[in-house]
Amino acid sequence: MLQPTRTKYRKAHKGRIHGNASRCDKLNYGAFGLKAMQPERIISNQIEAARVALTRYMKRTGKVWTRIFPNIPVSKKPTEVRMGKGKGNPEFWVCRVKPGRILFEVDGITEEVAKVALYKASVKLPIKTKFIKR
Repeated sequence: MLQPTRTKYRKAHKGRIHGNASRCDKLNYGAFGLKAMQPERIISNQIEAARVALTRYMKRTGKVWTRIFPNIPVSKKPTEVRMGKGKGNPEFWVCRVKPGRILFEVDGITEEVAKVALYKASVKLPIKTKFIKR
């Protein structure tokens, strides 16, 4: 599971995801990629599940780049706890993804294999995605 080694603040505001991605919106490393089409918070478990599905289908050939990293803590209060008494403890880590952001890049495999592998990864994510090539 991905998470930062340390952060400046332990808890963060929820925040909103406005506009389109201006960075990480072009392929930099691989020949094929998976691009986000919706704004959403992606949990570290979902990123890991997508990465595993992607690499398993590729059968350890080629190379995979993960272009997103969960650096925002999400706090949660335990179940059946009364209102008040402060904000809950950080439970998991998320990445805010804007539309147009590249999530994964792959290289060293054919287009057909890349298309299926990236589709299998996209099924694990909570957003609509698009297969792109250089």
